[in-house]
Amino acid sequence: MNDDKTLKVKGAPSLAELRAAGMLPSVEDLSKGACLCIECVEEIPCNPCETSCPQGAIAVGTPITNLPVLDGSKCTACGLCIAACPGLAIMMKDGSGDEAVIRFPYEYFPLPEVGQKVTMCDRMGKAVCVGTIKRVDTPKRNDRTAVVTAAFDKSMIAEVVSMVRLNRT
Repeated sequence: MNDDKTLKVKGAPSLAELRAAGMLPSVEDLSKGACLCIECVEEIPCNPCETSCPQGAIAVGTPITNLPVLDGSKCTACGLCIAACPGLAIMMKDGSGDEAVIRFPYEYFPLPEVGQKVTMCDRMGKAVCVGTIKRVDTPKRNDRTAVVTAAFDKSMIAEVVSMVRLNRT
């Protein structure tokens, strides 16, 4: 199967699709501090990322089907766009510390708890490493989308995009 069409076949973009769209920060960039990762490769009418950014760091423009473009020099890593994206395609990664850190949207129950060990996963939902929950944000403005912060092994920073859904008890 052609790896550059994984989104249409399996439901998540491949690294090749993301690279072709210019959506992936390099591991070097991630090692310098927090980087916004917008994994949106579908040209659909959508711009909540653009309208949620108080710094104007994300542009969709006209037509509204344009892919979002990030101006990293304007991004303050506030993370407001993470919960605003209806496609759950935005996350923040930071590889500048001893561990990698990711902030990602999470719309399942139960929510993880601070200090909990969880299984981190890749774009296809495959388990790749263990992480520790550092924070769970659920402000009203997020309209029921939690933003979870987790730390994990830095060697997995390019692969990790979320966590495996917790079992209901």
